[in-house]
Amino acid sequence: MRFFSAFFSLAKYPEIKTLMGPDPHLKWIVSGMVFMQFLACYLVKDLSWKWIFFWAYGFGGCINHSLTLAIHDISHNVAFGNKQAKWNRWFAVFANLPIGIPYSASFKKYHIDHHRYLGGDSLDVDIPTDFEGWFFCTPLRKLLWLFLQPLFYSLRPLYVNPKAITRMEIFNALIQFSIDLIIYYLWGLKPIIYLIAGTILCMGVHPISGHFIAEHYMFLKGYETYSYYGPLNWLTFNVGYHMEHHDFPSIPGCRLPMVKKIAAEYYDNLPHHQSWIRVLWDFVFDDAIGPYSRVKRLCKLAKES
Repeated sequence: MRFFSAFFSLAKYPEIKTLMGPDPHLKWIVSGMVFMQFLACYLVKDLSWKWIFFWAYGFGGCINHSLTLAIHDISHNVAFGNKQAKWNRWFAVFANLPIGIPYSASFKKYHIDHHRYLGGDSLDVDIPTDFEGWFFCTPLRKLLWLFLQPLFYSLRPLYVNPKAITRMEIFNALIQFSIDLIIYYLWGLKPIIYLIAGTILCMGVHPISGHFIAEHYMFLKGYETYSYYGPLNWLTFNVGYHMEHHDFPSIPGCRLPMVKKIAAEYYDNLPHHQSWIRVLWDFVFDDAIGPYSRVKRLCKLAKES
């Protein structure tokens, strides 16, 4: 793990502190995406099933995956700031609506541990289980694992690090399913399938989903976190700037490129990815890479989580 650059770059470049704080544009961008998907629900209600799935994969799923990454940003309180934590939580529930499945409250609950205990055994639920590493070890099985990634991503926390259901998760589910029912009542089943299918398909084998593998799989020995500086950052709230994000999680995605620019000497020489599609290709066909290609460690603070 290599996050020591944060301390050195803050001491040498104190202007990085000015990048911390809420992104005033995030709430408007996310709101536009949510209403765009509601409009899409109306537009697809009379399409044939083949076109439902076509647009779910090619358009709606991209928006929904982007919204999951907006929720990632919002989980760090960058929509309204740390002093308005509840506003951030409720806005994440709003951003969740087109995803079709309640997600935002649970994500927040576990994402804190991902930052606090990166790679922590039984703490960081981003780490594949032993079964996943053992079974999904051939190109065909790894491809299947990518297809099933949404399933493992959602169910793994219940096995690895189960936590009590929170009140916010209950609200998240009630609001989400209420909106789903309203959409079904107004426009039928097809818009619901469009939303949920898009979410599932684009979290599986899809160019954008390459970020799941690119971020922390050890493509080079000794490096467990990688940034990606390609064009898909425009659609994903700069989640590709992942080293920068882990160094400074309170800086919103829109300003992470400025971190790299200011502290270039700390980031320019680090291994990074240029293509998420290439990441997926290498993951499937490189025998040296698989679900086991993660750093796993015992964390001393595990009992305090």
